Amino acid sequence: MTVRQEWWARIPAPVVDALVIAVAAVDVWVNLWDSTSFTQALAAVACAALAFRQRFPLTVFLLTLPAGLTLDIVFAPFAALFTLSERSRDRRLLVVCAVLFAIASAAPWPLDDFGSRDRTWTLIYFVYTLATAAAPVLLGQLVQARRDLSRQLIEIEEAREHERLLHSQAVLARERAQPAREMHDVVSHQVSLIAVQAGALQVAAKEPDFKEGARTIRSLSVDTLDELRHMVTLLRASGGSATELTPQPTLADLHKLVSTSGIDAELTGELPSDIGTTAQRAVYRTVQEALTNVRKHAPGATATVRLWQANDGDGDGDGFGVSVTNTAPTRPSLPLPGSHHGLIGLRERAELLDGTFESGPTADGGYEVRLRLPAHAD
Repeated sequence: MTVRQEWWARIPAPVVDALVIAVAAVDVWVNLWDSTSFTQALAAVACAALAFRQRFPLTVFLLTLPAGLTLDIVFAPFAALFTLSERSRDRRLLVVCAVLFAIASAAPWPLDDFGSRDRTWTLIYFVYTLATAAAPVLLGQLVQARRDLSRQLIEIEEAREHERLLHSQAVLARERAQPAREMHDVVSHQVSLIAVQAGALQVAAKEPDFKEGARTIRSLSVDTLDELRHMVTLLRASGGSATELTPQPTLADLHKLVSTSGIDAELTGELPSDIGTTAQRAVYRTVQEALTNVRKHAPGATATVRLWQANDGDGDGDGFGVSVTNTAPTRPSLPLPGSHHGLIGLRERAELLDGTFESGPTADGGYEVRLRLPAHAD
């Protein structure tokens, strides 16, 4: 919540101090007739002290009282009393200061130069001055109360915002818990069965090709289970700051990904190792999704994973990227479920990094996936 400042609150403090001292000096100058050098010195001290009223309000107020006693001035004591009232929460002190101001203003100078009639008028003037002194005291307390109210409103709004954040986090936690349960109870269970069956097939298989295929299936199933467990942990943690994410893949993991893909794939080219971790992850996920699609939809096809940079003669500008190209399938593919969400996700990754993603069939019946990222991609 932003509290709007009044126009006077935006005036620089030095300007305000200079204006206050100037007005006080004019008030003193008007009342300096028939004054002594001692009185003038007291008036000068009172005016100069106003420059420090924000830091030492009580001391400055006390320094203005002698001038108020010897001269018929009002502004300097009023300004000091207002500042003291604005900053002090001791109301007894404020009452005492108002009484002192009334005494200094009502008492005649010199003190021994008045009779019984003067005493009556002095008492009347004291009551009048005391009532007048209530104005800066009440105004200062009003400014203080307004400042406190603005601060409390900000605290209330911050508390409400915190409550809204906690509520949204609670709702998010409930929403994340449901897919986490489904992943744990259904997907993880089925992948575990795949891993167990693949292990049994690996042991029972006699031919090396069958044994290697069963081993690959079992290895991929175990890796999938690990990623599922990390994902379930992440979902159940509701995105808290203490959540430990699964180690994210980098370019160094591409060789293992290609070699364990279960298809005849080749990795060529290279990329600099100093590119951003997010960009490395985007390249890895692009290759992973492309090889998965080849395995699902192009049985018997071979694939080429090529890492490239613009200075290799591939692409324009100063970017880099990866292309995955597969040949035409050699046998019909099995009817596996697919919603193209993987390709949509890769396109979104590329756009977040100011890159481009393209995919489509090739002239020889194969398919190509191409990711291009700018050199400044993180």
